[in-house]
Amino acid sequence: MNDCHGMSADDHAPGYHADKDGYVRRLKRIEGQVRGLQRMLEDDTYCIDVLTQVSAVKRALEAVSLGLVEDHVRHCVRDAATDGSPAVIDEKLTEVLTAVKRLM
Repeated sequence: MNDCHGMSADDHAPGYHADKDGYVRRLKRIEGQVRGLQRMLEDDTYCIDVLTQVSAVKRALEAVSLGLVEDHVRHCVRDAATDGSPAVIDEKLTEVLTAVKRLM
């Protein structure tokens, strides 16, 4: 697995490394919410109630996504700006812009 500089993970940790346990906890919580959605459908729960929970899951995933983007900018993009060539900086900026476009 490569980090934000293309090195192996042993050489340099990814931008989210410091918050990795928190991200894993949040994703497990989201996983539980999705299982709850499945149960709601199996139990013929009222449509609006299901949609409300879908919205909550979506917001939770968006929060994780935004945190990962922020970590990438604060770690990988900042490192590229400090240590990288203009081509590496442009590559990292393109990565961020592409990720943000996907999220929108």
